Amino acid sequence: MYEPVEFSSEGTDLRGRFYGSPSADRSPCLIMAHGTTATISMVAEDYAAAFHRAGMSVLLYDHINFGRSGGEVRQEINPWIQGRGYRDAVSYVRKRADVAPNKIALWGDSYSAMEVLVVGGLIENLAGIVAQIPVCGVELPNIEPSAENFMTLKNLFENGEMSGTPETTEGPMPVVSFDQTGLPSMLKPIQAFRWFIEYGGRYDSGWLNKVTRVLPSTDVPFSPYLAAPFVSAPTLMMTARNDEMIHCNPGVQLSVFEKIQAQKEFYEIDGGHFGLLYSPGKLFDEAVARQTEFLNKIFKETTD
Repeated sequence: MYEPVEFSSEGTDLRGRFYGSPSADRSPCLIMAHGTTATISMVAEDYAAAFHRAGMSVLLYDHINFGRSGGEVRQEINPWIQGRGYRDAVSYVRKRADVAPNKIALWGDSYSAMEVLVVGGLIENLAGIVAQIPVCGVELPNIEPSAENFMTLKNLFENGEMSGTPETTEGPMPVVSFDQTGLPSMLKPIQAFRWFIEYGGRYDSGWLNKVTRVLPSTDVPFSPYLAAPFVSAPTLMMTARNDEMIHCNPGVQLSVFEKIQAQKEFYEIDGGHFGLLYSPGKLFDEAVARQTEFLNKIFKETTD
């Protein structure tokens, strides 16, 4: 169903799968990356296969430092660097002869959903954005969106030095743990532990229960709230009722959504943060159906 592919980003190779269209024509393409510390084989591949069956091409890849992708600092998350991965993925598929270069959409889950909401304002001529249970923050940043702040964000994204320092680096630490007193982890809810142990523990998942988080000190944060007014692509934000993750504050998510000026849709789904990440499953099917409907619509509306 797919071909192994790789493309360059930040001086290393990002690796993944390209699910090509069965048609000889140039097809719409959805670019996908997994959520926090996961790999493409942890349910993201099921989403990719479902979207491919719906008729679109899909590029699914592991973030830098994770899974099969390269990277000097393994298991390190840096939103600026991961965001640049999405940018370079767009450049890669736009050069492919089998992709319609003006019909490219971004998809992200959890932390990656936050990232597509930011880079969706920074990458030009996108057809759409799907942000699934986005991590928009515990609270809003202490600065408001403005053209000046957005230009600072854009310049940092394009040219900023984003290496970690001891002051901006947390970890290494476990991703999940059943004992938050004796062995605290980055993700604390028991629902996170259950999901990662089930899917990360499967054969050849490539997942490791270890992570380092880098949040560089910058003039403005890598924030979907600051980018939202400058997103021009149609956007579907799918949030979870009773989300267990504190960084998925529903008030902050709604504030981000309200700032988006482009065509947009807001959809709530049951199951908490991880319900739609169990496949097969009723909530997985609901999420796929709603997202496919949105993607087919925006691809159809995008002119050749």
